[in-house]
Amino acid sequence: MYNKRRKRKSLSDLLTAASFICIYLRGSGVTFKVGQKVVYPNHGVTLVEKIEPGHIDGVEQMYFHLRLLANNSKVMVPKANLELVGLRPLCHTRDVRALFEILEDGNIDTYKDWKGRYKQNLDKMKTGRLTDVAEVLKNLRLVSQRKSLSFREKKMYERAKYFIVSEVAHVKGINEREAEELVERSLNSSLEKRLRAKVAS
Repeated sequence: MYNKRRKRKSLSDLLTAASFICIYLRGSGVTFKVGQKVVYPNHGVTLVEKIEPGHIDGVEQMYFHLRLLANNSKVMVPKANLELVGLRPLCHTRDVRALFEILEDGNIDTYKDWKGRYKQNLDKMKTGRLTDVAEVLKNLRLVSQRKSLSFREKKMYERAKYFIVSEVAHVKGINEREAEELVERSLNSSLEKRLRAKVAS
């Protein structure tokens, strides 16, 4: 009799926890689910491994447990901070096509000084949008053709490139080396178009 009561209690606890998760997520408008690949700005593609309530500093919140696929490190993001950190679903195939159009178009923003350039690029990186990160990548690639990037800008360039490569690889179902070759080809095309336009003018 004791064991039966204990089993019923455990099942009840599980159902209550599951109901709590469903109600919490439905009310928040969040559509992420366990097993889904999502994009974490400045970190790249991550996997949602768990969504469950937890206590930190005595406060109960819903937490998204994420694994960064770049290095398998894990992070916990409170549901209340999802919008703040910019967590979003993987882009669609049509978005990847638009991305390569931007990378290849030859239009590259330039800035008068490195401080202004760094701030503008940093703000774009924080959005986590592919189009913004593409603009950062093109800008820093152009700068690197003229002079050596500073340590901070070199790191930003590497992050921007990996951010794009990793998402393109997952969306197109190819490996990262193939995705990187596509990105490199597009960047080179953009620089060539810009040079031709400059010579023509």
